[in-house]
Amino acid sequence: MHARTAWQALAHHPLAFLTTLWPWRALAYLLSGVGIGALTLVVLVSGLLTGLVLLPAGVGAAVLLAVVLGGGVVARVERWRLRLVDLDPAATDRRAPDAPGVRAWLRTRLRDRLTWRELGFTAVSMTALWWMDLLVLAFALALPVLCVTAPLDDPGAWPWAVIGLALLPAAPYTVTGWAGARAALTRLVLAPRDAELTEVRASRARLVGAFDAERRRIERDLHDGAQQRLVSVNVLLGLARLDAGPDSPLGHQMDAIQGELTTAVEELRELSRGVHPRALTDQGLAAALTNLTARSPLPVTVDVALPGPLPAPVASTAYFVVAEALANATKHSGAGRAEVQARLRTDTLVLTVRDDGRGGADPAGRGLTGLADRVAAADGILRLSSPSGGPTLLHVEMPCH
Repeated sequence: MHARTAWQALAHHPLAFLTTLWPWRALAYLLSGVGIGALTLVVLVSGLLTGLVLLPAGVGAAVLLAVVLGGGVVARVERWRLRLVDLDPAATDRRAPDAPGVRAWLRTRLRDRLTWRELGFTAVSMTALWWMDLLVLAFALALPVLCVTAPLDDPGAWPWAVIGLALLPAAPYTVTGWAGARAALTRLVLAPRDAELTEVRASRARLVGAFDAERRRIERDLHDGAQQRLVSVNVLLGLARLDAGPDSPLGHQMDAIQGELTTAVEELRELSRGVHPRALTDQGLAAALTNLTARSPLPVTVDVALPGPLPAPVASTAYFVVAEALANATKHSGAGRAEVQARLRTDTLVLTVRDDGRGGADPAGRGLTGLADRVAAADGILRLSSPSGGPTLLHVEMPCH
């Protein structure tokens, strides 16, 4: 396999690695890190001190702003240097300005979390990382060279020459190992491999959306197709029952058939509600939860206060979280009652389901694992508190933007 990073080259081919350019690339990465780190320390500390001194005069604010934005310049150089030991492009997720002009550009940059992440990395780089680069280079290269060049006419110096000769073969591994660690930290902070993760999240969202659309189609087909046909058959059967004698064997058989057909219609109606409740699409989450809890054998207090309709994936996920939580409480917890609460805080739906059962719910169970995956697909988080003896609290937060 073709190595894409210095670490991969070192791990996959530890001997052939010495014949490649990776040790020299790692050396260039650390040497340039020392130079850039020292230069950054001088420039930014000077700018910071100058800005603080000139702050009363009104000019210092502009200098301090330049220091803050200077982190972006350093980060751009670090992303470029990263190609020495990591061949994958170092893309960024920087936000585009929401309007033309310098003021909009500055406003966007100062509100962008990446700007402050870059500044934080710059601070760490200029105060610690380049010093560590220097120490690694000194230990891996300078120390062995000093040991080897010890005076040979000194009887006490020859052990140092042996130590130096023993340390030199390890120098490429030491340099490359630290360069790989340094590069991994840099990518983690400045250029995470989010392109693949973003595509995975988008693909997962598309799958969830397609799944919900299919559920709605199935519910519509059941409600408007099979269910209506069964209702029509039931009506026709009732009309035919009028032609049969009230106490005839045929009449009794038709009564039994009509009863079974009525039960089938009710079961089909419940099935269509479980696939995708029509109230969720027509009236929103609050009405759907009210209908859901009204059919629950467990007494449920519903407290849903939402200012308006929610995005369809969020509303659908919230509904099925409540449905699964109430089903678990009814079947397994021995609860006497439950509470459902939903609030919109800023742009986040906060949903809680509480029951007074015996607790001990297993978060690794199939039902809760499925709920956690569904919530994660909506970029949300699910937390469960279910100590032995109860109560059980299911807490879900999902962004609505």
